Amino acid sequence: MRTYHLPLDLVRERSPERPVALVRRDAVAAAARWFQTNFKGDVLYAVKANPSPWVIKTLAQNGVTGFDVASLNEVELVAENAPGSRMAFMHPVKSRAAISAAYFDHGVKTFSFDTAEELEKILDATGRAKDLTLIVRMGVSAEGAAYSLSGKFGVDQHQAPALMLAARRATQDLMGVSFHVGSQCMRPTAFQAAMAQTGRALVRAGVFADVIDVGGGFPSVYPGMIPPDMADYIAAIDRGFNEMPVSETTELWCEPGRALVAESTSLMTRVELRKGDSLYLNDGAYGSLFDAAHAKWPFPVKGYRGGGEARELTGNLRPFEFYGPTCDSIDHMPGPFWLPEDIREGDFVEIGMLGAYGVAMQTRFNGFGSVEEVEVGDAPMASMFGLARRSIPAPRTAIENVVKLPRPKSRKRRRR
Repeated sequence: MRTYHLPLDLVRERSPERPVALVRRDAVAAAARWFQTNFKGDVLYAVKANPSPWVIKTLAQNGVTGFDVASLNEVELVAENAPGSRMAFMHPVKSRAAISAAYFDHGVKTFSFDTAEELEKILDATGRAKDLTLIVRMGVSAEGAAYSLSGKFGVDQHQAPALMLAARRATQDLMGVSFHVGSQCMRPTAFQAAMAQTGRALVRAGVFADVIDVGGGFPSVYPGMIPPDMADYIAAIDRGFNEMPVSETTELWCEPGRALVAESTSLMTRVELRKGDSLYLNDGAYGSLFDAAHAKWPFPVKGYRGGGEARELTGNLRPFEFYGPTCDSIDHMPGPFWLPEDIREGDFVEIGMLGAYGVAMQTRFNGFGSVEEVEVGDAPMASMFGLARRSIPAPRTAIENVVKLPRPKSRKRRRR
């Protein structure tokens, strides 16, 4: 992987034809060290957030040697890039072949499920193994999350006690519970509430859990979404754990994905055409800009002049919308994305905070989707871990420059 001091150096040297992912290993390392220092339990990285080999290697080098995997491909990826690491197969629905290969070929012994049928499938595919760690996935409220993950997975409160009891009887090793408060959770207390909900189900089941897995949902910084301090999430989890019916030996786990990698990557795209306030880029909804299109997140951006006069663009800002390179009309990112008003064809747009669910979402639709990776040495556009400011400043809008006239005084109502 080639290294550049700044993104501008890439533009100046070769004005890339295709999109380029600008990666920052130090951002991943800083986030890994923060979780290792502050979370009072085991940290398992959710590989789905960004499965790039350099991410897995960097995390392992900085103490995160546990991985939440969702498929056999992810199992094999971790085994290749972080050999000897601990893996937990936390997708609640898996094929028998994937379970068997994970257990027999790669030594994976932790499996999640939310139905009695899936539990039986796990037991059957592992030859009724007794050394399994069986994790019951709970359905909990997703209030305060940008993306709710409660609709598809998670056993409800009424059926949970029976499933917990079945899991307890099925293994001679560990039995645990997990949940997910939703992606990009903006309320630390959501973790505490989910833990209380899970604790009540354990009491009804009459069992103690060997593992409490609070899942993911730890947020990052985006325009219009400035989360509370990450320490507030840890404090809420600590309070929730202390209030649960657990023993001194109960393990506490978490599965951060977005929080570990969001800051690490930005994307350098090229403007292929400008139509008024619309910019047509060489990446889009079918590439790394899934959240910008489907969640309509207005990611932070910077503009660069292309060609022989390469420089970072400055000047008056103007709101733009983006279109991607495919023929599909849903390949549209409404923004607004604030860029210098003189941006033109051949210029470049760096889109920040795309380390999570960016490159992981790429497709090959219409023959696009090929992205090169290079390493850069600058700071991310925002940071929850002290690498940059924990906010993304909003640009001055046109309305702020309008002279506001005083309102006409209304007549006072007389009391009757």
